[in-house]
Amino acid sequence: MVRVLKAVVPVIAMVVVAGCSSSEGKDERRLTELRENYCTQLGTWQKARNAEDTDTPDPSAYDEVGAVAHDAVRATRPLRDEPVGGGRTLAEATVAAMNNNDSEAEGRVVQYCADSGFETLTR
Repeated sequence: MVRVLKAVVPVIAMVVVAGCSSSEGKDERRLTELRENYCTQLGTWQKARNAEDTDTPDPSAYDEVGAVAHDAVRATRPLRDEPVGGGRTLAEATVAAMNNNDSEAEGRVVQYCADSGFETLTR
């Protein structure tokens, strides 16, 4: 019986450790997916906003930019409390960039995307 316990205990310990690291890996992948989605939405908003900056305003362009901004803000929900510097969270900086044309806030969220490995998704 003692031999069986000596053999079983290390196996159980390995299963528990493997289970934890597997869960951690899934969490990290999910976080990466959330960040990629956010940065994609941010880049889409930047592109729409930049296209809007023309000499002949098109009323439908304003609607499009607003809808795209809404999608980007919605993408911050699971990440909203992540710090981006300057005492701001990702959600606060995103809203400031989109609603107040805050270039410093926009720089912070763009840097967040770069630090997350998604610098090519933003403009």
